[in-house]
Amino acid sequence: MRVVTGIAIGFIFAAGLTVTAQQQPAKSPVTITPSASSQAPHNWTTEQILTCTVSDCWQLAGKDETTFFDIIQQLAEISAEHRGLTLPDDEAAGKRTGEYIKEKAHTDHGQLLYAIVDASIRKVGTRPVAPATK
Repeated sequence: MRVVTGIAIGFIFAAGLTVTAQQQPAKSPVTITPSASSQAPHNWTTEQILTCTVSDCWQLAGKDETTFFDIIQQLAEISAEHRGLTLPDDEAAGKRTGEYIKEKAHTDHGQLLYAIVDASIRKVGTRPVAPATK
């Protein structure tokens, strides 16, 4: 499945999801791409990440931004595939998606991460156009 190349998610969890509100997260050039390492060996199962909260996924990722993003990448692929959506190859849409995920993840660490990612994918994804019949 082709996942958008230019979706820039400008967030970082480097200080952890238990970070206090007054700390400002740094910007990160993370993108959702077809070549992302979501297929690389990791220490979680699909079933785990589908049922983990934001905080649980952060812990599962070893409090590492890149690994956490691999989880988000995998969840985005699952969401788009299950909903039959195509993601736009549009950096602006990617930034909006990333900001949505960042905002929701920071707002409620007890929320299922998949629910947040799925909601963001539903906002930017489009249904493929069916070929015209003659």
